[in-house]
Amino acid sequence: MAFTLDPELAAVLQALAEQGGPTPPPARDDWRTLRARGMASMRWLASLLPAYPSGFPLVKADSHKVRSADGAEVLVRWYEKADSAPGSAVVYAHGGGMIAGSVDLYDSVVAGYVQATGVPFLSVDYRLAPDAATGTGPVEDVFAALTWLGGHAAELRVDPSRVAVMGDSAGGGLAAGTAILARERGVPLARQALLYPMLDDRTLTPDPRLTPYVAWTWDDNWTGWHALLGTAFGTDAGPPEAAPARVATVADLAPAYVEVGELDIFRAEAVTYAQRLAEADVSTELHVHSGAIHEYDRLAPASRLARRAMEDRRRVISAL
Repeated sequence: MAFTLDPELAAVLQALAEQGGPTPPPARDDWRTLRARGMASMRWLASLLPAYPSGFPLVKADSHKVRSADGAEVLVRWYEKADSAPGSAVVYAHGGGMIAGSVDLYDSVVAGYVQATGVPFLSVDYRLAPDAATGTGPVEDVFAALTWLGGHAAELRVDPSRVAVMGDSAGGGLAAGTAILARERGVPLARQALLYPMLDDRTLTPDPRLTPYVAWTWDDNWTGWHALLGTAFGTDAGPPEAAPARVATVADLAPAYVEVGELDIFRAEAVTYAQRLAEADVSTELHVHSGAIHEYDRLAPASRLARRAMEDRRRVISAL
């Protein structure tokens, strides 16, 4: 069966193709080139949204430092709407294939959620693989943000029982890993929201039906996972907190919202993870968007597909 790209996404991709010719893909394991391209892409994606702070006048942000498990200091940024009511909050992990991205590049993404829902967000500038952190380092950074938020709940007017963790792409994988750590360490977590999450270091075999549509390729996936896991990459020695698809049991994890495009190389692992959660009686909501590629919502934020997905995300966030 042939897949069909969403027509609004197709129009955007066609316009991009007309602006410049194709560039050769980075060699496998060339994380520096992949990072440089990823950062450039995220800067361009950020330009499609209103600029922060001018485009979000009701949202203010304050930066703080948290200390991760190994003692490293990690930047976190707290976004709050002027008229936010006390209660729930979300810890957010940005995308970037484990090797790229930053809180700064996600200012408008996170501020947009806060403006739309009134729910405050804590965005985590977790350390990037392989030069800043490897293994469980990045997921420990996100978990440190979660525990910092719990420790400052009173002054931030947050109910610790109404805190969720959320992320997209690599950040979705880190959000899932943080949910695993929260279960293991007895930290309350109201929900995990996983947007086209990067969960499984074994997703390496190209699917010819998806090949025409992918931007984050199987070779890119190899590079990102190898950068994070090093010699444990592709083996049973990989820590499940870093590669959540490997976790032995998903029982008693936080309720989940899982979203992925059908033209994304992460589709199978996201669906499988959601199915495991549902089979373990973890309340799970799964969306597989037809015609959608990786990061479809950021590529075409005004598209019907993106607007439909954002409506679901706002509903889930607002219900915390």
